[in-house]
Amino acid sequence: MKLISTFLVSSICIQLYACTNNEADPGHNSNDITNTDSMKLKIIIGTNIFTATFYNNATATAFKAKLPMTILMTELNGNEKYFDLSDNLPTNASNPGTIQTGDLMLYGSSTLVLFYKSFSTSYSYTRLGRIDNPSGLAAALGSASVTVMFELE
Repeated sequence: MKLISTFLVSSICIQLYACTNNEADPGHNSNDITNTDSMKLKIIIGTNIFTATFYNNATATAFKAKLPMTILMTELNGNEKYFDLSDNLPTNASNPGTIQTGDLMLYGSSTLVLFYKSFSTSYSYTRLGRIDNPSGLAAALGSASVTVMFELE
């Protein structure tokens, strides 16, 4: 009888483990970058072309639906360019602690921000994506307002 009980408990544990592995990992961050071609963004600044990878979240999905777009981004603080979108996007803001060169984020529900210098921050943002290789980004953006084109790659 003890052998049968042990077998039944083991079977139930295995089945429960198998079921939970088929579901989303509760510790999985929905902002993880997914490296698939459909998740790529082309950012064109003058003659410079940068490739970015979208984060896998509702904000990035909503932003992709607005592409392609060409906008005049305004300089702010010597480390970022921003543009106020006409519509609100879904948000899931959090404080990243440190902004990295090449981060593309949403401030509030409608301000698109492209960061060209790394720094610490106390502000909260919703992550949209990140430039894969941000070398030359600061030079391409310059120190004034600049026209930037965003399109799916």
